[in-house]
Formats: sequence, C-alpha cells, structure tokens
Amino acid sequence: MLINLNVNPEVRARNVQLCKEKGIILPTFKQMVDPSTVPASIKEKLAKTGLWDVNPVNLFRITWHNEPVMQGGGFGGVNFIEVPKQLTGVKARIFCLVGKYFPTGAHKVGATYSCLAPALATGNFDAKNQQAVWPSTGNYCRGGAYNSALLGCQSIAILPAEMSAERFNWLKTVAGEVIATPGCESNVKEIFDKCHELDAERGKHIVIFNQFEQFENYLWHYTVTGAAIIEVLEKLGVKAENVRGYASSTGSGGTLAAGDRLKDTFPGIKIAAGEAKQCPTLLRNGFGGHRIEGIGDKHVPWIHNVKNTDMICAIDDQDCMDIYRLFNEPAGIKYLKESVGLTDKQIEDLQYFGISGIGNTLSAIKMAKYYEMEEDDVLFTICTDSAIMYKSRLEELTAKQGEFTEMEAAKVHSGALLHQSIQDALELTYYERLRVHNLKYYTWIEQQGKTYEELNRQWYDRDYWKSIPPMAAKIDELIESFNAEVLAD
Repeated sequence: MLINLNVNPEVRARNVQLCKEKGIILPTFKQMVDPSTVPASIKEKLAKTGLWDVNPVNLFRITWHNEPVMQGGGFGGVNFIEVPKQLTGVKARIFCLVGKYFPTGAHKVGATYSCLAPALATGNFDAKNQQAVWPSTGNYCRGGAYNSALLGCQSIAILPAEMSAERFNWLKTVAGEVIATPGCESNVKEIFDKCHELDAERGKHIVIFNQFEQFENYLWHYTVTGAAIIEVLEKLGVKAENVRGYASSTGSGGTLAAGDRLKDTFPGIKIAAGEAKQCPTLLRNGFGGHRIEGIGDKHVPWIHNVKNTDMICAIDDQDCMDIYRLFNEPAGIKYLKESVGLTDKQIEDLQYFGISGIGNTLSAIKMAKYYEMEEDDVLFTICTDSAIMYKSRLEELTAKQGEFTEMEAAKVHSGALLHQSIQDALELTYYERLRVHNLKYYTWIEQQGKTYEELNRQWYDRDYWKSIPPMAAKIDELIESFNAEVLAD
C-alpha cells in the first residue's frame, strides 16, 4: 500500500481527544473538491475568520474555491486567470490556477494537509507526543507548519538558507522550530541529510512528512487540483480535443499529478515538466544552483510519474527574475499599461505571479510554441503562490542590476516573453523517459532506502500509479469516522 492507512487505535484515540478538546473537524477530499458540501456551521465561522488566521476552521479553506478576499470570505468558483496574449506571444490560450487565496498564500498547504490528516485519522502520527517535520524548498514547510499550528501539534520546518526573507519571517511566527540548511533552492540533498540527522537524534519523537516521497501529496493534486482544472475547462466550454497541454515545474512531483488526472480525462493532452536551465537535471542529468524558488532540483522526486511526462522545459532563472521585475516595478507596470495595452484588470492579475508561477508560464509558452498550437488550443499551468512572497527580491535585484526603467521593461517583454524560444525544450521518447526515471536510483535507492523492486514497479507495473487515486475515498471514510468520534458526546 503506497499510503499507510493501517490504524493504530491507541494513538488515534489520543488524536480524537485532542481534536475534541480544540473543537477541530477535518475536511474530506470531497469537501476540498466541492466546498458546497461543507456544513453551514463551518461557513458561518469562516465568514468571521481571516484567510491566514491560525484558526482550525481554516482547514476548510484548503480548496481552489475560496472567495478571493483576505478576510471573511466564503466559497465560489475556482480561482484562475488567463494570461494575456500580449505577454505570451502565442496563439494558444494559457490559463493559470491562482494559489494566492489559500491560507499561507500558497497551494502547498493542501499537499501538507493531505499528508497530515490521514496520519491523524489512522493514528500514524501522535499529535500530542510527536513533532511533525516538514522538509521543503519553501512553501511546503510553510503549509506544514501552518496546518500543524491549526491542529495544535508541534512542527519543525526545514528549508534552504537562501530562500526569501518573507518565508523565514513568517515561519518564525507559527513553526515550533525553523532549520535553515546550507545552499539555495537546488540543495535538496542537504534537506534530506538534516532529516536523517533529526531521525537519529529524536527517533520516535518525530514523524517526517517528506513531500518528495509521500503519495498523499500526489493524491491531493491528482484529486483536488486536477478536478479544479477540469471544472474551469468545463466552465469555459473547451472541447476535449482542444485541451492540449499542462505545464508544471518538477518541484516535489505533486503538482504534476494534476497532469495525470487531466490525461486520464483528456488522453490527447501533453504534460511538460519544468526545471531551471541552471540546474538541468531532467534535461541533461545536470546540476547547479538557481533562483526559481520552490521547484526542487538535482533529483527526480519519488512521486513523479515520469512515464506520463511528455516533455521537459528548462527555464532560465534570469528570465524569471526579469519578468518578476517587469510585473512589479512601477516602470514595468507603466510600460505594460501604456505600451503593451494591458487593461487595469490584467495589470491587477500580475500580483498572482510569484517567481515559480512565472517559470511555469514560460514552460507553457515553450510548449505552445513547440507543438505549434493554434487559437482554439488551451494549456493550463499553476501560479503556486503570488508576487507578495518575493518583494524583498526587488530590492536585491535593484542593488545588483540597477534601476528598472521603461527601456528595461521593453527589453524583458520582447526577449524573455515574446521571444521565449523552444531551445532547452525536449520532447521525451520512451527511452528518454526511462533515462529520467532511472535517475531516481541515485537518490532514492542509494541514499534514501527505497528498493530496486519498487523502482521497477513504478515503470513496469501498470497498476502502480492507478492504485493511488481510489485511496481518496478510503481516506474520506477514515476522516468521517474520526470526525464522528470527535463530535460524539
């Protein structure tokens, strides 16, 4: 079983008692997909609660359907935007899910909840006596620390020292411990090493929720993110034959699972995995450091279904940083409004692009150009967080590169966006996919204790990946039973 749903009755009973004392109810996958099924009593509480408040009721805001307000919102349609063609330079339409209106301002709060909730409901994590460890390159540990705080359990957040100041400053307000590991976004092994160190020191007193190997992460995106995209496509009236592409950075491998859901629904779709050109692990078995925060590197995540990936898009981190300035500096906004002709609404929507969201969009642009997509073709990607998460980078870039002028804005618009090329885009043959899949061996078999047999099952066993989606219903049953005991007199 790829997700441990065996029940530990003694620990489960303690978790029930803790949630009873704190008045905590756990949302199901069904409610995250369709929040119209959330009880009216919960919705009444949400109407008085801020989006980022450390309040257990905000567990029910782990959905793409939150009203786009920071205080007291309800539920509505899926939060998404269309990227203006004046920016993409391609004929096809590119849409982005918007992650800003999750608690913590990033969708990773969903992946962490999907790891934590089943462990609580089964008793595989003792919320009273164990610490939850969240190894991350950024937003995942923020989501894990936040959900831990909502549930009244202790957390340890681990992330690279060179991540943005905004992440560290906020984490200090909610996490029990914050550990900065050496290096930048691409230094994932150092995060794993710290987990091994903590395991040796604290053993049974901690549970490590490693997003790169936990299939609960895959399951959340397959079930919740995939359903959100399908809902938008149906709302837009897009014909099945015109659903052409899904692009997402490799990251933990979780967000790519939404592509698996889309491919199950629209078999003709192509899935692109994005990574930084400065660390071309999938593209060239390469390595290096880069500045696209939150997309993971120098390994292939255990939960990445490589056999379902159609192409790799390597994105230059300088393009991402330049576009971030274009979207946020006064001179850039002035240029986009007056010279490019973006509307006030389109200018306002630029706030939804964090650095990784920009990277995802560039992957979608490369994909549209590579496959020569037309006006009626549609691609989807993800704005994982928003611009507000990286404002300190503007000062750093100004200090390093100088003032951002309208001339610079024109150069970035023309070069990084309109003339984004298909260079460093690789369509995967069967054996190219196998090459990428085989890279898992070095991280997961040699370093992290996985087995050679399971690695082969991921590639050759047709039922391996198909066995994961049905587990959402099983987890919902466990959560509903758990909640019933919490609510019982």
